[in-house]
Amino acid sequence: MRRGIATVCLSGTLEDKLTAAAAAGFDGVEIFENDLVVSPLSPAEVRRRCDDLGLSVDLYQPFRDFEAVPPPVFEANLRRAERKFDVMEQLGADTMLVCSSVSPDAVDDDDLAAEQLHTLGVRAAQRGMRVAYEALAWGRFVDTYDHSWRIVRRADHPAVGLCLDSFHVLSRGGDLALIRTIPGEKIFFLQLADAPRLHMDVLQWSRHHRLFPGQGAFDLTAFVGHVLATGYSGPLSLEVFNDVFRQADPRRAAVDAMRSLLGLEESLGEPAIAAPELTGHAFTEVAVDEATGPQLAAALTAMGFAHTGQHRSKPVQLWTQGEARVLLNATGGPTEISALAVESADPARSAERAESFHAPVLPREHRAGEADLSAVAAPDGTAVFFCRDGWLSDFTPTGSSAAGAGLLGTDHVSLSQPFDNFDEAALFYRTVLGLHPEMPTEFAAPFGLIRSRAVTNPANTVRIALNVALLRRGEWAPGVPDPQHIAFTSDDVLATAKAMHAAGAPLLEIPANYYDDLDARLAPPPDLLAALREYSVLYDRDEHGEFLHFYTEVLGSRVFFEVVQRIGGYRGYGAANAPVRMAAHRRLRLARQSG
Repeated sequence: MRRGIATVCLSGTLEDKLTAAAAAGFDGVEIFENDLVVSPLSPAEVRRRCDDLGLSVDLYQPFRDFEAVPPPVFEANLRRAERKFDVMEQLGADTMLVCSSVSPDAVDDDDLAAEQLHTLGVRAAQRGMRVAYEALAWGRFVDTYDHSWRIVRRADHPAVGLCLDSFHVLSRGGDLALIRTIPGEKIFFLQLADAPRLHMDVLQWSRHHRLFPGQGAFDLTAFVGHVLATGYSGPLSLEVFNDVFRQADPRRAAVDAMRSLLGLEESLGEPAIAAPELTGHAFTEVAVDEATGPQLAAALTAMGFAHTGQHRSKPVQLWTQGEARVLLNATGGPTEISALAVESADPARSAERAESFHAPVLPREHRAGEADLSAVAAPDGTAVFFCRDGWLSDFTPTGSSAAGAGLLGTDHVSLSQPFDNFDEAALFYRTVLGLHPEMPTEFAAPFGLIRSRAVTNPANTVRIALNVALLRRGEWAPGVPDPQHIAFTSDDVLATAKAMHAAGAPLLEIPANYYDDLDARLAPPPDLLAALREYSVLYDRDEHGEFLHFYTEVLGSRVFFEVVQRIGGYRGYGAANAPVRMAAHRRLRLARQSG
C-alpha cells in the first residue's frame, strides 16, 4: 500500500518536512494548512517541489466548523471552502478533510449537517475534488465514527465520504467491527496514530501525546485490519501531534515514522524479512580510557571474571565468567556501554532485516580471518551486533581462567535514553530486532520521574531495559547522569554477594532504612532479611515470584554492574528499588568529590 505522512508530524519549515518525508521513502503527504500558510512557497510551487521529490499531495487539511450551522454562517463557510478548493487545485490535491464541528454556531441536527455536506460535495465535485468527513473525538455533536458515517450516508453524494482517524476512533472506544459495514469506496482517507493510555481530556491527549504506530497502547493492527476488510485502497497515512516530534530533527523523525508503518504492515501480514530467533546476549562492550580501563578490570576480577582473550587486531579485552562476557574497548573516549551483541539464529538475515527497517548500518573494518560481524546503530548511538559462532576466535587466549563467583550469564542491559529518543528506541528494538516491548513503568526517583520500558524476546533470554528521566530541566541533576549498567544472572545471589564481598568487589552499600521498610512491607523471613542486610542485597516480589539483586559502585562516570536472581516467574527489574540505588550512588559520588 502507499504510505503517507502529514506535515504536522514533523518539525521545521514546509520545505524541511517535504524533504524529510521524501528521503524516508514516503509516497505522499497531507499538507497541514498552517504549514502552507507560513511558507513563502505558493501552492503551485509546493506542488512542483512535491513533484520533484516524488511525493503526491494526498490530502489538504483541516477544514473546520463547516456543517449544521445557520444560513448566514453556511454561506460564509461555502465561500471559505471555495477559496480552499482554489488552493487545492494549485497543490494538486483532490481530497479535503472536513472535521466535525466544535463551533458554538452548530446545532444538533444530523439532517441539516447532511444537507450542508451534500452541498459541499456538489461544489467539490464540480472541481474534481472530494470531501472526507471526520468525527473529532471532541466534536460538539459528532464525536464517533459511526455517527459521522450516518451523516455521510444521509448526505448521499459520491464526493462525500469518511476520513477514519485511529486516534479519534480508538480514544473513544466502541465496536470496531462496525467499520466493516462501511463500503470501502466511502472511506476516502485513513489517518493513523498510536498513543499511550492516559486518563485526561481527549483534546489534550490528542494534541500532545500521539505516537507513531507501535509506540503506544492502541491496537492499530486490529483497527487497520477492519478498515482494509472494507476494500479501502487509499494510503496508510500518519497524523501524529507530539511535542517531541515537532521539535526533533525532521529527517530522523520521518525515518522513525516510516519504521513504524513498516512494522504495522508486518503485523497485518505484509511480506517482510522475518526476524530470526534471538537466543541470548553474546557480549556487552564497554568503552574505557587509560584511567577507567584498570578500574573496570579490577572490578571484574573481584567479581570473579577473568581476562580470557585479547583481540588480534584491536585494543579490546574479553572478560568472561560462565556465559557472561564483557569486552573492554580502549577507545580513549568516555566510559560507556558502546555496544551490545545478541546471538541470532541467522546474523546475516538479522542484519538484512535491520537495514530494511532503516537502521543505520555501521561500517566495520576486519582483517582476513576475523569474523565479519554486522552492526547497526540504535537511536542513542549504541552499536548492536548480530552474532552466532566464530567471533570468539578473533581473541587470542590469555591462558587465564575465571575464579568464578556464581555468575551464569547476562540477564539484561540497561541503557538511559535521551528524552527525545525514548519512544524511538522502543520502536527500534521492536521492529529491527523483533523484540517485544513490555508495558512502561514509572517511578519517583530522588531527582524526578523516571520512565522505564523493557524489550524482550519470547524466551526472555534477551532483555534490554530503556530508561529516561522525564522533564529534566535546569542545572540540578543527579550525581550520576544517564547511568548504564549490565546485569548478570546468578542462581544464588546471596552466595555470589558473599564471594564478591570477600574478594573486595566495589559493591554498593544500601542504607539500613531500606531493610526496616522492607521488613514492614514484605516481611521476608528473618534469616533472609538478615542476609540481605549483611550483603546489601535488595529484594522485590510480585504474584509470580521473587527478585534478589545487588549493585556495584559506579565505575567511571556512568557505568556499573548488577547481579540478579529471578525466582519463580518474576519478570520485572526491581523498579521499586531503583530510587534506593540512585540515592546510594549519588551519596557515594558526592562523598568522593568532597573527599
